[in-house]
Amino acid sequence: MEMNPIRDDAFVIIEEAIAAVLPEAAVVKALEKKSFNGKTVVIAIGKAAWNMAKATKDTLGDKISKGLVVTKHQHSKGEIEGFEIIEAGHPIPDEKSVIGASRALELVGGLSKEDNVIFLISGGGSALFEKPMEGVTLEDIMDITNQLLACGADIVEINTVRKHLSAVKGGRFALQCGDASIYAIVLSDVIGDRLDSIASGPAYPDNSTSQEALNIIDRYKLQIPEHLQEVLNIETPKVVNNCETVITGSVSALCEAAAVAAVRLGYKPMIISSTLDCEAKEAGKFMASIAREILHGRNSRLLKPPCAIIAGGETVVRLVGDGKGGRNQEIALSAALGIEGLENVVLFSLGSDGTDGPTDAAGGIVDSKTADRIRAAGIMPEVYLDNNDSYNALKASGDLIITGSTGTNVNDVIVLLCK
Repeated sequence: MEMNPIRDDAFVIIEEAIAAVLPEAAVVKALEKKSFNGKTVVIAIGKAAWNMAKATKDTLGDKISKGLVVTKHQHSKGEIEGFEIIEAGHPIPDEKSVIGASRALELVGGLSKEDNVIFLISGGGSALFEKPMEGVTLEDIMDITNQLLACGADIVEINTVRKHLSAVKGGRFALQCGDASIYAIVLSDVIGDRLDSIASGPAYPDNSTSQEALNIIDRYKLQIPEHLQEVLNIETPKVVNNCETVITGSVSALCEAAAVAAVRLGYKPMIISSTLDCEAKEAGKFMASIAREILHGRNSRLLKPPCAIIAGGETVVRLVGDGKGGRNQEIALSAALGIEGLENVVLFSLGSDGTDGPTDAAGGIVDSKTADRIRAAGIMPEVYLDNNDSYNALKASGDLIITGSTGTNVNDVIVLLCK
């Protein structure tokens, strides 16, 4: 691939934006506001659980009685003294998810009102932290999660259903902590920072209802057995009195960090949204249309090059094919077709956690020649896009973004650079 200074700028923005939303400093700041007497148990769940737990251990040291980390497979970065570390399945829960939740319940069992639970929550916790309700099996939850992901349901809809099938979601974990005080430090991966939806709100009163869960199942025509209908009718807790919560990061901070990096590199930034929640393919088309307008349009109200158009949020992929990819890769491939032939334009779409869908890529970065590079590899980009096979198309063109686990998780960011 030939030299492209704008792509170099894009990778600088990626690095600096991710660094700005790493959770360690925010966790330490949140802990400094509190004092912990009595027995203190630390439970960390989610894709950023290891980093959040390590920062907590470094801050509180021997004040921690016991600790548990439940994170995604290959997201642990080694041992943390005094902590048990369990790696589990995501986005589909597995047996380790149930083991992790069961172990957490053991650690908080028998605590008194003088004791504390420091609950570190990050995105991914819905799959990683699971204990099915009585009468529900793990296979039931795996099946309905697969159906929800395939039909294009958004994260709030997915979690609304899963909360009503789980014994630890929707405020139910908080109730099982008894009289102990819970201090929840939350890294948000949900648009609008809805605490009842982040990791399915295990320590927060649930704002969703059984009827809403049933409506979602009807809306997407999901196939569920009759015994799950009965469990879904059991309401989740609407009051939780033993938990104090602080949010430490969100997609807004990710977008702002990308804007700061862009300014330093000489681009004038515009954040057009931090609540993007449409279909990934359509988001790619939309961002490409903005690039065309900036370079060839006559609308003087838009930014002039050099500029950076930034959007954050979480799109969805509606599965119609059997390919491999994720929402960010699908955005990038869709945009590649729309910016084909536009010189001095680069777009990237990135999952802040470093994993986009069931792949090893964090997202994709495309330019005016991406579509040509894909075709040169013997692949028709339009066909691969229709087959939801963005991973293999972008792999062929050398346009995947591979970061590995970043240690944070605050939604996705899309940046369009025009120079």
